[in-house]
Amino acid sequence: MHVAIFGAAGAVGRNLVQPLLAHGHSVRLVGRRLAVLDAIAPGRAESVSADLNDPAQACAAARGADAIVYCAGQPYDHFERHTPMTATCLDAARAEGVGRFILISNVYPYGKPQTATVAETHPRAPHTKKGAYRKQQEDVVLAAHDPAGLRTLSLRPGDFYGPDAELSFVRSAFDNAIAGGTCDLVGPIDAPHEFVFMPDLAEIVARIVDRDDAYGTAYNVPSAGSITTRELAKLAYDAAGNPLRLRAANKLVIRAMGIANPIFRELVEMHYLWTEPVFLDGAKVRAVLGDVPTTPYADGVAATIAAMRAASLQTSRVA
Repeated sequence: MHVAIFGAAGAVGRNLVQPLLAHGHSVRLVGRRLAVLDAIAPGRAESVSADLNDPAQACAAARGADAIVYCAGQPYDHFERHTPMTATCLDAARAEGVGRFILISNVYPYGKPQTATVAETHPRAPHTKKGAYRKQQEDVVLAAHDPAGLRTLSLRPGDFYGPDAELSFVRSAFDNAIAGGTCDLVGPIDAPHEFVFMPDLAEIVARIVDRDDAYGTAYNVPSAGSITTRELAKLAYDAAGNPLRLRAANKLVIRAMGIANPIFRELVEMHYLWTEPVFLDGAKVRAVLGDVPTTPYADGVAATIAAMRAASLQTSRVA
């Protein structure tokens, strides 16, 4: 299959390339900046520059593709932009005869968890603005499912980490573990949480994209289990060979920081995810794909540190 990644410059998109190629698919990278796209997989993937808000450009990006994986992001303080751009891309997919459309969503549409483990049968009852916007986006994608035309599905991972995950909430732990500095993390940092290793999500996408029987529904993306943010940070510092140094910002501190920073201001409403975390049940996706990868945290963290160091070394050589 020819798979177009809409939003290819982000963490999900970058991680998708190798698994898709390994499963025999060809890849088109779609984003705004051609130079960035060309650097992701030189010689192994096609690059197309497009503003996905523009119907004509979205159609051009979709043309000739068998499937679209939609992982295009929006600024954290402008989640209202998700649904209109997604709708434009769905229209483009239908117009160009694309057969499959996968949305990479998240846990925000669930709202506060009502059960210890959240399955896909859990109510989607978002109590935050960003959760409502994400639910609206997912509703548009799932409503577009047509078994005789464009098939659609949604994947719901929780918080994430990995080599290219610059926007991860725990990114500071990896950057500062390598630098030997002090990382700043959202607290509480000793409460159980779960994080998805980006390559694990990418492998699921690569395996499900050509499964016609998998479409028309949503799936949770399982993690390696629960871990505290402090424990994850400690793994990063250990892998980097430096002593753990961290600071934690509670909700009050985040609210104060939000006075001057719109991103922190928006983060306040999502703070419940650290005090009432969503733990995902992955049985549904396993029923379709069988065993799916859930890399142990120690292995995923070590791989992330190694990849970040290698990327830094490569950058230094180029410079």
